[in-house]
Amino acid sequence: MKKFLLVIAVMLGFVSAHAQEMYLGGAVSLWRDTDDDRTSFSIAPDFGYNLSEKWAVGGELLLDFQGEGNTYAKKTSFAIAPYARYSCYENKIVRLFIDMGLGFSTTKVKHGDRENGFEIGLKPGLAIKLNNHLSFITKIGFAGFRDDYRTISQDGFGVRVDGENISIGIDYEF
Repeated sequence: MKKFLLVIAVMLGFVSAHAQEMYLGGAVSLWRDTDDDRTSFSIAPDFGYNLSEKWAVGGELLLDFQGEGNTYAKKTSFAIAPYARYSCYENKIVRLFIDMGLGFSTTKVKHGDRENGFEIGLKPGLAIKLNNHLSFITKIGFAGFRDDYRTISQDGFGVRVDGENISIGIDYEF
């Protein structure tokens, strides 16, 4: 029992010593399309570990719900997207980065079949430091390949920067 408690204490000390290297954040969205009578809601927690000042590894989980009014077509998507983050520029307030990763998704339409998809590519981003622990994060665009990823009608490859490819969130570094 004493050895077990000693191992736990050493692990907690290690995590405390490297506390500034981990981050947790994410984004939430809610959208109501009145033309199509469609509502969507998504939550996307983000987590990671800073390996150095330039490199980090992390992942994003996504849970997305969509429903259409009169047709009752309801869609639920789940995705997991691990990435490597390279920070190409940083000053005291602003950091520019590129997330290089891949994502796997599964989407279920009510009374329909399940559809799986994937993406691989780059997502450029911007972080604005609000204080020592909080940062405003935005990712803009996508460059890479997608196939049925979250049933976004963007199958194929290329570069795309539009309103559908912008995410905004907050990261907490501890």
